[in-house]
Amino acid sequence: MKLFEDIPVERPVTPLLDSLDTPGALRAMSTPQLMQVADELRAYLLYSVGVSGGHFGAGLGVVELTVALHQALETPYDRLVWDVGHQAYPHKILTGRRQAMTGIRQYGGLAAFPRRAESSFDTFGVGHSSTSISAALGMALAARTRGEKRRVCAVIGDGALTAGMAFEALAHAGHVDANLLVILNDNEMSISENVGGIASYLARILVSKPYTTMREGGKKVLSHLPGALELARRTEEHMKGMVSPATLFEEMGFNYIGPIDGHDLPLLLQTLRSMRDLEGPQFLHVKTRKGRGFLPAEADPIGYHAITKLEKNGDTPPPLKPSTPPPKPKKKYCNVFGDWLCDMAAVDERLIGITPAMREGSDLIRFSKEYPDRYYDVAIAEQHAVTLAAGMACEDMKPVVAIYSTFLQRGYDQLIHDVAVQQLDVTFAIDRAGVVGEDGPTHHGSMDLSFLRCVPGMVILAPADEAECRAMLSAAYHHPGPAAVRYPRGTGPGVEIPAHLEPLEIGRAQRRRRGGAEGPRVALLAFGSLNGVAAEVAERLDASHLNMRSIKPLDREVVLDAADEHDLLVTLEENVVAGGAGSAVNELLMAEGVRVEVLNLGLPDAFVEHGKPAELLGDCGLDADGVETSIRARLP
Repeated sequence: MKLFEDIPVERPVTPLLDSLDTPGALRAMSTPQLMQVADELRAYLLYSVGVSGGHFGAGLGVVELTVALHQALETPYDRLVWDVGHQAYPHKILTGRRQAMTGIRQYGGLAAFPRRAESSFDTFGVGHSSTSISAALGMALAARTRGEKRRVCAVIGDGALTAGMAFEALAHAGHVDANLLVILNDNEMSISENVGGIASYLARILVSKPYTTMREGGKKVLSHLPGALELARRTEEHMKGMVSPATLFEEMGFNYIGPIDGHDLPLLLQTLRSMRDLEGPQFLHVKTRKGRGFLPAEADPIGYHAITKLEKNGDTPPPLKPSTPPPKPKKKYCNVFGDWLCDMAAVDERLIGITPAMREGSDLIRFSKEYPDRYYDVAIAEQHAVTLAAGMACEDMKPVVAIYSTFLQRGYDQLIHDVAVQQLDVTFAIDRAGVVGEDGPTHHGSMDLSFLRCVPGMVILAPADEAECRAMLSAAYHHPGPAAVRYPRGTGPGVEIPAHLEPLEIGRAQRRRRGGAEGPRVALLAFGSLNGVAAEVAERLDASHLNMRSIKPLDREVVLDAADEHDLLVTLEENVVAGGAGSAVNELLMAEGVRVEVLNLGLPDAFVEHGKPAELLGDCGLDADGVETSIRARLP
């Protein structure tokens, strides 16, 4: 295996990889040729992600596994389901998308994750984790119903195996005795450390034809002897348990093999060829190393989970002159939250921080170090995170759940039944609200205003800038019931952030600009991140601008006054229009019997594609030009 210390800036020479139009060509190659393909695949992955940016640590870890799977299975007839998709970049390269990889995650380019519309080899679209086993089981049962001899394989990362959904699928697969192969890509983060000669030797024995023949034949013979079959089963189970974590999966009904070295391509090929035609649920435990082959990523797998694109020499802008002071860096909203959490924890010992595997993304790093006894990372278990917080709130603690908007969808039932019905004091810090960019429709926070607004007793706030974000977090924290602050990815406008923890008044809007008396009177009611756009458009049209701040409860007085003083109310939100903040304004006006023209602008009734947020907002008509055009179209 070729090792790299730097990401190549020039396209590597990859003759064997270039000869592969489809992975079917792998099946005619010798093992040495396949090992060369793996080396070339790793080099090309490093190069392409260096050009485009994106996830690559997980992909580097499954290069050999990807080659082995496509060699052993008749894809796409045999179904190969990847979990999450971070690990699927090598799969995309091998399945006819090599030339397009330098544009992955970019506007109009390849999607960040497997996508059914993109390739017949992408059998299931993913983005959120822990879905692969359920989906693959559905495919396996469908094949059995139709009488098809189709192999089905799910590849799940060990992080994804922390979610309850994965274990629900494992339990069901064993119960229905489906012909399903589950591969655990265990990249040195959990489960087991016992990889070595004994474990690999045992794995070779357990998948060998003599062993499987003897095992099945022995079952027939022993089935006639009272108690002998159960004794043999337990003996085999205890043998495996001495050198591998087999017992858990065997008890679920799987035939467990492993752990084996996921970078030993000959061993992978031998194992997969032996396992692919075995009947019933099969479980292969593969040990890999995240970032394998790129030394910096091996040393720091978290830091190199994904990278931004690299600039070639000559593309870097000239440095600022020494006399020019550098601009003050803006804080990201997640950094504002991280600082607030530590500051509030210092004054209230009841505060508890909870995250479902998003310590770095939600910026709980400092909090986890300063308050380790009050920090809980529950892994990829959003439902558990919410109900855990509910239980803590029952005991007079003050839990704060830091969660992405798109991941809160998974904990929605718990938010309603376990938190809201009981009116428990839980604060939700909702990151990545609105369009988030290159990860696409599975990661956009497009719907949280809609699905939260209908929950009785819920308070929902959206800041226009960093200072408001801090003040809103304090307001939500002190509110004696469920409350959410939703803020976008990235930086705000760069306003000064106060050091104090004074809360902002809930349900009180801010009048930022009063429009002129001449011409049509227009008021822009902006919620959260689109206040910058609203300010620009208000200047162009000489319109009023209201920073609404609170989605629930609405500032009733401000809305009714705006309706009385203007001919057209324009609501702006980075959320789907259906059921969102604009709908709340409409409902208030209808309930009060107020007649006024209203234009609701927000994300469309469609799944927004991937690209830079500015590009996507422009496509949705939510940049300044788009908003102005929509307003002028409604004016007399």
